Amino acid sequence: MPVFRFTVNGEPRQVDTAAARPLLEVLREDLNLTGTKYGCGEGQCRACTVLLDGAPALACITPVRAVEGRRITTIEGLARDGALHPVQRAFVEEGAMQCGYCTPGMVLRTAALLERAPSPARAQILDALNGSLCRCCGYPRIVAAVEFAARLQRSMTAKEEVHAAE
Repeated sequence: MPVFRFTVNGEPRQVDTAAARPLLEVLREDLNLTGTKYGCGEGQCRACTVLLDGAPALACITPVRAVEGRRITTIEGLARDGALHPVQRAFVEEGAMQCGYCTPGMVLRTAALLERAPSPARAQILDALNGSLCRCCGYPRIVAAVEFAARLQRSMTAKEEVHAAE
């Protein structure tokens, strides 16, 4: 079998596996990164979302051959130095989860949105999360968490800029 090399959560990794094998299986079974969830297995629910070179990707339908040489971020890789990422913090503080199954995918989609649009309009939020299914129907709290995450991240960025200028 071929060997595939890529970076996961900042760490170089390699797996010896079939080229068509879904990235989701490789992450969960070979690399023991179980935060990425199996939902529908058809790319419809978005529960399996990871960031591939910073953009949302569906791990259940992405073959491992497609990630050769690329950067993958899973929910396990979002926090830094023991501190939650602002999006993770916002989801916790807003209570934007019940069963939590959809949460990793929603958090990663939100992080990608805020990278490209630090002050997203509600329409941008809804578009970014479109298709991400929450079995508990927690959408109002999820949208509130995204709005809070944007404010939180902008506040943290402003503080960092002040410290850098001093």
